Amino acid sequence: MKNICKTLVASLMLAGSGCTANYLEFNSNPFQPTQDQMQADGYMLGATLTGMMSAVISTDVNTAQFTDVLLGGTQGGYFANSNPNHSNTIANYNPTDDWTNVFLASDLVIPTLYSNLRELKSQTDDPVVLAIADVIKVMAMHRVTDTYGPIPYSQIGLDGQVQVPYDSQETIYDRFFEELDAAIAVLTAHRTSMIAASADNIYQGNVEKWCRFANSLKLRLAMHIVYADEEKAREMAESAVSHEVGVMSSNDDNAYMTMFGAAGNPIYVSVNYNPATHADGSTCKTGGDTHAAADIICYMNAYEDPRREFYFIESEWPGQSYVGLRRGIEIPDLTTVGHKYSGVKLTTTSPLCWMNAAEVAFLKAEAAGVFHFDMGPGTAEDFYYEGIRLSFEQWGASGYDDYIARSSVSQILYVDPNGVNTYSSTLSTTPVTWQGGTTAQIQEQIIIQKWIANWLSGNESWVDYRRTGYPHLIPATDSGNKSNGIVDSKLGARRMPYPADERTANAENYQTAVSMLLKGPDNMATRMWWDCNPAVN
Repeated sequence: MKNICKTLVASLMLAGSGCTANYLEFNSNPFQPTQDQMQADGYMLGATLTGMMSAVISTDVNTAQFTDVLLGGTQGGYFANSNPNHSNTIANYNPTDDWTNVFLASDLVIPTLYSNLRELKSQTDDPVVLAIADVIKVMAMHRVTDTYGPIPYSQIGLDGQVQVPYDSQETIYDRFFEELDAAIAVLTAHRTSMIAASADNIYQGNVEKWCRFANSLKLRLAMHIVYADEEKAREMAESAVSHEVGVMSSNDDNAYMTMFGAAGNPIYVSVNYNPATHADGSTCKTGGDTHAAADIICYMNAYEDPRREFYFIESEWPGQSYVGLRRGIEIPDLTTVGHKYSGVKLTTTSPLCWMNAAEVAFLKAEAAGVFHFDMGPGTAEDFYYEGIRLSFEQWGASGYDDYIARSSVSQILYVDPNGVNTYSSTLSTTPVTWQGGTTAQIQEQIIIQKWIANWLSGNESWVDYRRTGYPHLIPATDSGNKSNGIVDSKLGARRMPYPADERTANAENYQTAVSMLLKGPDNMATRMWWDCNPAVN
């Protein structure tokens, strides 16, 4: 390596308070080190890798609030907006541009990622470090393309300038696989090596774990495209699982980000921003702008899921421990009603999970059970139960044997204790115990349990919902769907519109990007390339 000195200093990161107003005015590139800082002995490697990592699930409160709470959290069925002053929300399908542009905004996620990558490449030619950087880049950028469809990728400069030509989503995914394969080859060759633990906030320098994560990410992306290109998906999925290092199989392999700014875990800060107060002046403990969604709690209540105590703060509705707030509604007053719904149980030190071993087991279950891919020793049923077991272990929950023995379930529906937003249609009657059955029944059972296990990974669960139609989520109410007929409440949002300034500052490339959407205009109802499952309609 060039210029890597003896000591490595952890990067300093600032986290602002959650706020949805005037976002771009005070939130530009919060983690970009200055050139003087970059030249400090030992600072570069830790600072630049950490800077890149902060572009995956952002460690900045305001960025994470938009990408993972207001967008991924609501569209994945985990979170519900509870601030009645928010009249234009993603869950109501009428967001303003500053709510939907964050992944592609000209001075936020992508510039943070690429400017740190530029600094890294200017200071080291260590192939292991650069391979890890490429894995981080794919992890960050797949979340961007899965939000919009075609995006700038192959022609983004190392300055992170996004006003360049867009690539089709198919081209982007091909590039993802190429970059992952190249990184996996390097990491495999150096699997017994270590990089400085203090420079690596995910795996503390363990190269073999990075290789396992890269294979697992490859498997995830393969299943994303399974309806668009099944043969490509099969090739990528099977090669990931059969690789000599393999994919995640233990919770020790989970990819956790644990270094935050002074405010702590940005999801915790965001969901608890602007808390209500009780009549006696005490602060409500269930949250502020965001509460747990009715969808996830309805399913987990029906299954009497022991993980509820680890996921949610108990509600303040008398006699009801866990009650979620419906998404896509006329939001009730927070002080008198909204605060009574269950909150999101996090602390300032809770880790941000990029990917866990349970998800990998469920990916294998779906690949084997629905598409008959070769996932190695074991059956879809084996992988399914392993996913549940790993999730219970991850959260420290007991009662696994009783849980998987639940061979029947009452109707899963939602009764609003406030009497306003009840959803009386049955969401599902799928039990926990493996049932087999038709391809659709197998897929629904796997995705429901994967969704529960992927709690807080809303962007990924939104992908699953769009490509499979599962789990069945509670639609927006008639009055809560404010899209003027654009978004079908049953199908939900399929993507986010491009940032408004792309239409003027990058007009020619913007028009080309819209033409590559193939299936409609630049709005929330248009499906992207991999969103082509004919059963989802």
